[in-house]
Amino acid sequence: MTHWITPDWPVPDNIHSATTLRTGGVSQGEFSSLNPASHVNDLLHHVLENRQRIKNMLTLPAEPVWLQQTHSAQVVCADQVNKVSPEADASYTAKNNIVCTVLTADCLPLLLCEQQGRVIAAIHGGWRGLLNGIIESTLLKMPDTGVLAWLGPAIGAQCFEVGDDVRTAFINKSTQFASAFKDHSQGKYLADIYQIARILLNNAGVEQIYGGQYCTVSDKDQFFSYRRDGQTGRMASMIWKT
Repeated sequence: MTHWITPDWPVPDNIHSATTLRTGGVSQGEFSSLNPASHVNDLLHHVLENRQRIKNMLTLPAEPVWLQQTHSAQVVCADQVNKVSPEADASYTAKNNIVCTVLTADCLPLLLCEQQGRVIAAIHGGWRGLLNGIIESTLLKMPDTGVLAWLGPAIGAQCFEVGDDVRTAFINKSTQFASAFKDHSQGKYLADIYQIARILLNNAGVEQIYGGQYCTVSDKDQFFSYRRDGQTGRMASMIWKT
């Protein structure tokens, strides 16, 4: 039994990527079991053991570059990060054996790869970050020679209820986003975070987009979900090159 998803996208052979599932770790209760997030009130020794298990099971070349995510549009160069987790919602690198990593539990993890495998990036895409330009900010760090994107496990369109304020904010950005919102009930809408990301990627010139078929809320066996459970763990989505 594997405890991770291997993205299905046509990247060069030197590119490696994965999203961990919630299984295969030592955390207990609502964090059961492979929670690598240190900010969710899980026991630290469990988190550190889970991180070591992830490193071992994926044969990672180095410790993942963990971020302190704040739903911003801040991007950091992963190979220039010291041991303290920087405040950022994406990281990128052109160097080998650097593991760009984001944590999610309903927000959208996006992995990017320049088509020749020269530069990679990982993005934490909550709706605020998507609205504020985290995808565009990260793509500015990538070569303008074609980029592939993989959309990892996030809240599905049938579960992501938002208010009119969220819908209006996106439609004020572009009327294209109207297609990503469906009327639900009494001023509430169902938002398709995958569709939002695809629109943003397309507008930025990214046409090779893969993934986007999961729902973290409705698949409790595989995924942590903040919307479903409140206090919960996180999945790690990571990409590295060799």
